[in-house]
This record gives sequence, structure tokens and C-alpha cells, in this order.
Amino acid sequence: MTEYISHSLQETETIAGEIASTLSNNQVVALLGGLGVGKTTFTRGLVSAFGVDSGVHSPTFAIVNEYQGDVPVYHFDMYRVTDEDDLYSTGFYDYLGRGLVIIEWSENVLDYLPADTVFIELAYGEDENTRIIKRK
Repeated sequence: MTEYISHSLQETETIAGEIASTLSNNQVVALLGGLGVGKTTFTRGLVSAFGVDSGVHSPTFAIVNEYQGDVPVYHFDMYRVTDEDDLYSTGFYDYLGRGLVIIEWSENVLDYLPADTVFIELAYGEDENTRIIKRK
């Protein structure tokens, strides 16, 4: 496990970019962490490293946002997914192996993720701007 400490949104994006350099083009990245902890900010840093310059936002209502950069990036929000039938209806399995897959609220689908999934846990630090980011 590797731990990082971020003191700002920019640092969170920078840390995500560093982690992105270790990922493959078809990797699944599962983000763990509560509301407002920085999952979308972290995602912005990841997709920037894969050549997407703007427009990254939470896919809460769309379930999945697709971004075209150097490789396709698929950004999922699993907040409302409660079982494998829900997961299947998102089209999730169709996206595997087609590009980088990033999952917010992955806690809801842990049992269905590929064995080689990279887990990133984001947590609040000692003050409102500090985040603890762990790659598991």
C-alpha cells in the first residue's frame, strides 16, 4: 500500500496523475470514500494524465461518462447500484477491456470487480483541505 497526503484540490489531481503513470490502458480503478472526499477531483487528475483536458464531472445521474483522450476513459458512479442486476443494467461489463474504467462508490460493487482492480481510498485528513489517499 502507498499513502499520499494532499493539502489541496490541485495536489489531489497531481497525485492522481502520478498514479495514472502506473496504470495500463485497460485498468479498472475503484475509488473508495465518502461524500465530498474528492473522488471526482481525483478522477479529473487521472483522466488528465490520459489526455482528457476538461469536462470531467460526476456521473451521478448519467451512471457513466465517457471521455476520449489518448485512450477511452469510462467514469462510473455506482451510488445507486445495489446488486449485480443493477450493475449489469449499467452496461458495466461491456466497458471492461475497452479503456480505463474508473468507479466512484465502488463499495457497492466490490464483489463484482475484476481481480486486478486497483483500489484507491480517499479519506479526510486533519483539516478540511487535507486528504489521505491510499493506493491498495
